Amino acid sequence: MTGPQGARDAGIPDPYRTRKWVGLVLWIIGMLIGAVFVLALFVIEPFGSGDPVGMAMSMAIGALLAFPAGLMYLTFPRLLDRFDPEPIWALTLCLLWGAVAACGFAAFINSIGGEIVAAFFGGELGEMFSAVISAPFVEEFWKGIMVVGVAYFLRDEFDGVVDGVIYATFVAIGFAATENVLYYGRVIHTADVEAIRDTVMIRGLLAPWGHPLYTSMTGLGLGLAREQTNTAAKLILPVVGYFGAVLLHMLWNGSATACDAFFGQYGFTVFLVLLVVWLAFVLAFVILVIGLVWRRGKLIRQHLTDEVALGHLTQAELDLVTSVFGTVKALFKKGFRGQEFVRAVARLGLSKWHTARAMKGSKSTVSMDFILPLRAKIRQLRQEGASPV
Repeated sequence: MTGPQGARDAGIPDPYRTRKWVGLVLWIIGMLIGAVFVLALFVIEPFGSGDPVGMAMSMAIGALLAFPAGLMYLTFPRLLDRFDPEPIWALTLCLLWGAVAACGFAAFINSIGGEIVAAFFGGELGEMFSAVISAPFVEEFWKGIMVVGVAYFLRDEFDGVVDGVIYATFVAIGFAATENVLYYGRVIHTADVEAIRDTVMIRGLLAPWGHPLYTSMTGLGLGLAREQTNTAAKLILPVVGYFGAVLLHMLWNGSATACDAFFGQYGFTVFLVLLVVWLAFVLAFVILVIGLVWRRGKLIRQHLTDEVALGHLTQAELDLVTSVFGTVKALFKKGFRGQEFVRAVARLGLSKWHTARAMKGSKSTVSMDFILPLRAKIRQLRQEGASPV
């Protein structure tokens, strides 16, 4: 794996090289084990259905519905990641973890938990336990553990709350896509047109952002912890974020289960009413994320203002880098070298932000080591004609 973005942009040795290799090994181990569980789901379920060929074909159709939609949903977090975009390889690791490892581990543990409860209290309670209790805790743990891994093993790629939300969203979309394959496959195999319609409408159209919303709470907690200097806050905030993710997940699953259990034939109508409230909550969250992105751009500008005064940047360059479409403009004007220039300037602003926070808390940070090399890189890129202005 390549070094962190900050080290690459600054042209200095990767200070977290060993840590990253350890993280890569753990990621591979988790992926291999999770893949076994996922394959078991896609092999055991068809053969256990009594119609293996039909069930396999239903799952294949489900995959055609779920995976392209999942890829389309990735557009939103990428559009929000305007300032210092996260590297594609890191986002891909998150996406694959959610789709394979997190989904595999969660499915295995949820199945065991549901079967144990069903054995003692009956099948209905077993299903309810699996959906309302087990799934929120287990799924948010295995999705969130990847965001924790990014925050620790890829520390220089994890700057704060925006990064926490972006990485969490990629993990969650991967998880939701694989989960939808199973749901779609099961309902398609029943050939119940009404059930197929309801499932696709709820899971694919009306509420596709459930998992990203839950897991983003963990990402927010980790991102806030990254921005703190107080040790206690660094430890407490991720835990609070995780339990926030669990609570939201539990509320969603609980409302769906309660509608089916207590409202009978009117359950779907009641659920649609609750869905409107849920979508309002999702909209509020989207507005929050947009606000956080705006805040990030403001922080970069704030910590680069003195670079203009010192002559390291021009005002036009600063305005471009901190504009909403700065990266796109740089790409059109100067190609990938223009994007590299914008990224180096943004990294300089973020490095100075990390350094200022570390000094405020009397902490040490490797971000300070990036400042001078990044200034040199910006000068070099400007001399090579990479500046988009």
